[in-house]
Amino acid sequence: MIFSRAPLRIPLGGGGTDLPSYYAKYGGFVVSAAIDKYVYIYVNRPAADDLLRVKYSRYEEAQSPDGIVHDLVRPSLELLKIEKNVEIASMADVPAGTGLGSSGSYLVALLLALHELKRERVPTKALAEFACHVEMDLANHPVGKQDQYLAAFGGMTCLEIDRDGHVHVSPLDISQDSAEELRSRVVLFFTGVTRGADPILEAQRTQTERGDQEIVDNLHRTKELGYRIKEALERGELDTFGRLLDEHWQTKKRRSTLITDRRFDAWYDAARAAGALGGKLIGAGGGGFLMMYCPSGVKASVRHALTDLGLREMSYDFDFEGAKVLVNF
Repeated sequence: MIFSRAPLRIPLGGGGTDLPSYYAKYGGFVVSAAIDKYVYIYVNRPAADDLLRVKYSRYEEAQSPDGIVHDLVRPSLELLKIEKNVEIASMADVPAGTGLGSSGSYLVALLLALHELKRERVPTKALAEFACHVEMDLANHPVGKQDQYLAAFGGMTCLEIDRDGHVHVSPLDISQDSAEELRSRVVLFFTGVTRGADPILEAQRTQTERGDQEIVDNLHRTKELGYRIKEALERGELDTFGRLLDEHWQTKKRRSTLITDRRFDAWYDAARAAGALGGKLIGAGGGGFLMMYCPSGVKASVRHALTDLGLREMSYDFDFEGAKVLVNF
């Protein structure tokens, strides 16, 4: 039996520029942080038969990989040439569709467990790229490279993406004191709304590929803000980060009418009125978690304002381990 996990993540800046429709022409940049909320994968070799079984929100049973419907599991099994006698089950600390990168974390944890099953050691970057290949090329999900890389590497991490897709990974050069203070000041609230990100991301991909200048300029601005956020965090200027986060959100909202609506805007405005400097809906938008930055002395007011509106706070810490195998016996 093998039990693996991969962390979820909160994007801090540059999100959207990690999609190939953008970085293939202009290069991308993302700074993001893995958190101690995980997707877990259990893999076992059943003793009674040679069937393939996959358990998630539904149950699948097949005699070969091509009989599996799950569009991340099937190509993973095929690429690793695992043809029979495997049971796969998944669990998560947070529901899917909440903007924390769960599909990328699922895939990284799955691939790590399957490599472990074959007694193969896979380097962290190779694991991330393998996950990108499966999700972006084989499953054709309209996603970027942020989720898989953060799930594999963990930490507070910067991704510089070349036009050819090569990713330069580096840790955010932030002091331990600043990182701890950042974690204290950035609060996460679940809106209660789950959604699929594909419609928003597919629209961005289509508009970018056809050269929609408004979208391209918006992503240029997003990348610039990502670099400024990185610099502010590395200088320990956390309130500057909070204000840049608001600029980042206002920029992002202009990409699509699907990113926000009156409910989300009302929650965001309530948090700002309570003293938060900035924030955003995590992920593609349209639901999931609302992240807000609270300067010193206002977190209690922001918490009170949002919980009164029915949102639920989720405590968290940063994860610096990345994907790992927890059990193998």
